[in-house]
Amino acid sequence: MKREDIDKILAQIEELKCKTQKEVEEARVRFLGKKGEVTALFDEFRGIDKAQKAEFGKALNELKQKVQAKIEDLKAGAADEGAAGGPKLDLSMPGDPYELGSRHPVSIVRQEIVDIFRKFGYDVAEGPEIEDDYHVFEALNFPANHPARDMQDTFFVSAGHLNPLLLRTHTSSVQVRTMERMAPPIRVICPGRVFRNEAISARAHCIFHQVEGLYIDEGVTFADLKQAILLFAREMFGPDTQIRMRPSYFPFTEPSAEVDVSCNICHGKGCNICKGTGWLEILGCGMVDPNVLEASGIDSTKYSGFAFGMGLERIAMLKWRVNDLRHYFENDMRFLQEFASAPEI
Repeated sequence: MKREDIDKILAQIEELKCKTQKEVEEARVRFLGKKGEVTALFDEFRGIDKAQKAEFGKALNELKQKVQAKIEDLKAGAADEGAAGGPKLDLSMPGDPYELGSRHPVSIVRQEIVDIFRKFGYDVAEGPEIEDDYHVFEALNFPANHPARDMQDTFFVSAGHLNPLLLRTHTSSVQVRTMERMAPPIRVICPGRVFRNEAISARAHCIFHQVEGLYIDEGVTFADLKQAILLFAREMFGPDTQIRMRPSYFPFTEPSAEVDVSCNICHGKGCNICKGTGWLEILGCGMVDPNVLEASGIDSTKYSGFAFGMGLERIAMLKWRVNDLRHYFENDMRFLQEFASAPEI
């Protein structure tokens, strides 16, 4: 190392000029980078005689400080020069377009179902997603040993007391709360999110959405239930849709039935969607059990009613031929953009 090496760099620094931030960065790397000229002098400094260390050490530190100060000045000057030159973009030009989102397919189906039943005179009722055992099970005629009360089927938030809290497994709890606070006639639908402890697959999920309906008045019969379901099916799937009702069992309705609609893809001829049967299952229904009416303070000798429930994801799968339930929850933009052009309902 020679004194001339330090003086040479000092002279270069004094004459150094940069017009852009890019040139400033190149100068910084040239002098102060890992392989820069100043860094190289510090590497040589380790091998000089001890007698010269004090002299060259002081000179090198002063050199580094001057280089750093020069780089900072150049950086500020380049920034000022750019600002003085005015904006490089034409601010009068239109901005970059933002992609607009669209409604989720489940939301589209929910609104369509709500609008259909509102035409039939139904109001919309909602309730809490975290419910107690009474409103989800006991008031709906579930026996104490029913499998739904097992933690293998239900997400319990708190347990160990008489009325534990849980994530509701169906929106029937909203029907109970509606019957508790309203006197007949009652005509409501209850859309909402529900939770069940199920393995996630193409056909099942631990989170899904339901719409349940309830109609209570004097003289309500199973014929009224059948007519309401038929009208809904034709509004939802087309005027030529047919329904069939198969006997079933639910703790809160008696008699109970599963409802199928004629396949709107093959029109009853049989296809891979309906598994060759010509029918697609869409909902469960039945006449409200007298025990359920009495539990909510409604005189079962005077009033009768029907209830029904359907999964929104199931209806959406049939409507748009979606073959995997998981698509609704993965937020894949490629899937969601398929519904950007769905008509307003």
